[in-house]
Amino acid sequence: MVTLVVATTIDPASIGPASALLSMPGWYPGPLLQDMSSFMNRAVRLLKHDKSIVREDHLDKRWEEATGEVVDEVIFLSKHTAASNRPALTVHSIGMPHLRQDKVPPAGGKPGWAAPPNPRIGPWLWLLKAIAESHNLTPEFEAVQKSTGRGGMLPKTLL
Repeated sequence: MVTLVVATTIDPASIGPASALLSMPGWYPGPLLQDMSSFMNRAVRLLKHDKSIVREDHLDKRWEEATGEVVDEVIFLSKHTAASNRPALTVHSIGMPHLRQDKVPPAGGKPGWAAPPNPRIGPWLWLLKAIAESHNLTPEFEAVQKSTGRGGMLPKTLL
């Protein structure tokens, strides 16, 4: 099983962390997935492309079909703008369960649907908080877990 990490070159908040990952030892080029380049390091596959992340559906299935590798989880590196406009570092599942299925999401996705949360999201939040504090990013930036990834209609949960 592999983990897909997905980054887009059109988002500095996505490509910056992806570049930092790729600067670590052990990465080598992987297969192309349609128009996306990939890189491999142990059980992690990093996909880079030039489109909006929210428009990429079924990457896990597409990767499995192209490579035969079973995907355990997909992690998207991206920016997020909160309604409050307050700077924040977030972890969250994707989805828009608050929209009826006949509505068109403004930024992509599937209305009335949400991905199951990753069981590691809680530990990631604690790590994110610790890193933010150690780099003196707080209180300017909040480190929070949001209830959903898109839509912003549900309240964020602070742990």
